[in-house]
Amino acid sequence: MAANGTASSSCLDPTAFKVTVTVVLILLILITIAGNVVVCLAVGLNRRLRSLTNCFIVSLAITDLLLGLLVLPFSAFYQLSCQWSFGKVFCNIYTSLDVMLCTASILNLFMISLDRYCAVTDPLRYPVLVTPVRVAVSLVLIWVISITLSFLSIHLEWNSRPENHSDSHTIPKCKVQVNLVYGLVDGLVTFYLPLLVMCITYYRIFRIAREQARRIHNVGPWRAATLREHKATVTLAAVMGAFIVCWLPYFTVFVYRGLRGDSAVDKTVEDVVLWLGYANSALNPVLYAALNRDFRTAYQQLFRCSPAGQDARRTSLGSNSSQLVRHPGQGPRWPEERPLRLQVWSGTELTAPQGATDRQVWKICCTALSRLCGLSTPLPPWASASSSHGVWGLSSSSLPCSPPRITQSTQEPRDANNLCEPPGRILVCSR
Repeated sequence: MAANGTASSSCLDPTAFKVTVTVVLILLILITIAGNVVVCLAVGLNRRLRSLTNCFIVSLAITDLLLGLLVLPFSAFYQLSCQWSFGKVFCNIYTSLDVMLCTASILNLFMISLDRYCAVTDPLRYPVLVTPVRVAVSLVLIWVISITLSFLSIHLEWNSRPENHSDSHTIPKCKVQVNLVYGLVDGLVTFYLPLLVMCITYYRIFRIAREQARRIHNVGPWRAATLREHKATVTLAAVMGAFIVCWLPYFTVFVYRGLRGDSAVDKTVEDVVLWLGYANSALNPVLYAALNRDFRTAYQQLFRCSPAGQDARRTSLGSNSSQLVRHPGQGPRWPEERPLRLQVWSGTELTAPQGATDRQVWKICCTALSRLCGLSTPLPPWASASSSHGVWGLSSSSLPCSPPRITQSTQEPRDANNLCEPPGRILVCSR
């Protein structure tokens, strides 16, 4: 976030130091723009990525891209020239855009953490909890809060200090003014409350990841479990570490300015923490997109880096498994499908073959349920069933035992060790 006011002295005197800072700032701007453009292109060209799960990642990429295009060039020019040369009116627009886009970026990160928390902790209810309407409402709420704390607050001068108000026409610098109330409200709403919730959600996800690793350790090689737990630790550490390192220093200084005034903070410290916060927009495409297997595949296709055989197979961009894929010199081949995992509530797990029809899956489930009830023959596949919101239910009159249920969800419990992976498909037989 930028800071509404122009010191004409040269703040970058050594030529070598000024050249170094210039190169670093230009690289940061280019990485921010290029990384987020790639995310937007990957989603635009790959239908498989157009899901509710990725809505917040796309929103985050668009927000960071706008920051790189509309704010960072002026911030870099102001940083290098050490004076604001575009007038007071554009200064208010620039600082409002800065605050709005940085706030929206952080709130998108916050919503991503909630989305992943729902997908990992309650996967079967995920399609009910995360609906298109709720995602749309969340995105609208993000921008309403961002606009309120930026354009509305700055243009109505809710953030101004009384002692700075009379000098606003003569001070040739441009940065966000902060008073006590604005500093506390903006700091809490934009950073500290989202940080608290993100720490809680990612800690819960981390516990689930460790539990998964222990289960693998009980049934498989210890090295696989160790690597799985290590992967979960590294992923969570990268996600939370980058967010805290980039934004905690800035909002600490921001709130301190509100409490003590601008003169209490050294200008060099203020510039460093400001650009550290901007750097988070360059890291987001890596942390929230490149860690996703589907995004990595889309990147490979985008840059023509994947092998020819795999590239042709992965070009089945649609989620419809009935779409044919033709390989060069070969006949048509069906796209690869993940097998359905059938889990009986007692702990028994079955796997349906790839490409199994609903009728075949139904028979497998009925067989598993008949074993639960002690029947000698499988349940007939014509046992009465009902469907509602993607859930299949088996009527209690179909079994001579406690009422079972068969639930089919289009969402597979997301692997807590790979937080960026979208949910798949699972069918659970239980009673």
